[in-house]
Amino acid sequence: MRFHETHEGDYRIYAGALEAPRGAGWTAALVVDREGDAPRGQRREAFRDDSLACGYRWRTPDEALRYAVGRARELIRSRSPQLAC
Repeated sequence: MRFHETHEGDYRIYAGALEAPRGAGWTAALVVDREGDAPRGQRREAFRDDSLACGYRWRTPDEALRYAVGRARELIRSRSPQLAC
């Protein structure tokens, strides 16, 4: 497992690259927390997907992490209804 954490505006992005079950490769996972409107010191989970791209297997963990962070930024920038808390 490999993880990466970053911020995008009022959101905190947690991306993960997980070793794919039953085979070679890495899958991508993602959690996006909204910080701006949560009570101090607390976060609200805005989006979670433990198997991005329907469980597609990337060759390296870096590729899976790049996809997860890119997907999170895309959701945030589009203000997707999936991010509604």
